[in-house]
Amino acid sequence: MREIAKACVIAAKDMLTEIRTREVVSSVVVFAVLVIVIFNFAFGSNPQAADLVAPGILWVTFAFAGVLSLNRSFVLEKEEDCIEGLMVAPISRESIFLGKFFGNLLFIFLIQVIVIPVFSLLFNVGFFNIELVLITVLASVGFASVGTLFAAMAVSTRARELVLPVLFFPVITPVIIAAVNASALILEGGGLGDITQWLGIIGAFDVIFVVASYLIFCFIIEE
Repeated sequence: MREIAKACVIAAKDMLTEIRTREVVSSVVVFAVLVIVIFNFAFGSNPQAADLVAPGILWVTFAFAGVLSLNRSFVLEKEEDCIEGLMVAPISRESIFLGKFFGNLLFIFLIQVIVIPVFSLLFNVGFFNIELVLITVLASVGFASVGTLFAAMAVSTRARELVLPVLFFPVITPVIIAAVNASALILEGGGLGDITQWLGIIGAFDVIFVVASYLIFCFIIEE
């Protein structure tokens, strides 16, 4: 419990920093809304095509917007030499990972809360039911776990804006594919039983990568 409490302090610190600067959320939300608007102009004249590609558009938007927010999760600490401060603080490396993981997950949820209503309005797609919420939450956990680990790896490189997407997208692709297919089935009128297989894939991915990232992070941060 102490480890979780310390992790929550780190996550709260990141959230307070963002509230003061509004640097990450504002830029990411603008990017995500712009992508959705562009796709709406591309497919808006054909409602059938819009309904067909809507799940893919939404999750591609989340993936690219998520990379932008994840890329900033360690940059401020690196630029201000705060990583060394975290490492010498009386907290475990695992607590640092959990804190960053919780913070990134909150950022992703915040972006989704803003972007999904815009998406639903422009594409006239109902995205507010328990099945789609479950898909979104599970996929976001996978995004945040993988992104936190790779962001810690990329922050020390010169081309970190390029390194993170190169590492992130190949690994997160199974989650995106599963989320797109599950969302499409629900939007077509399916129920929870129709997406059990896809939810199983996302859930298995989450368990594997949350545990693996938790165990590997201490070695990554030392480098």
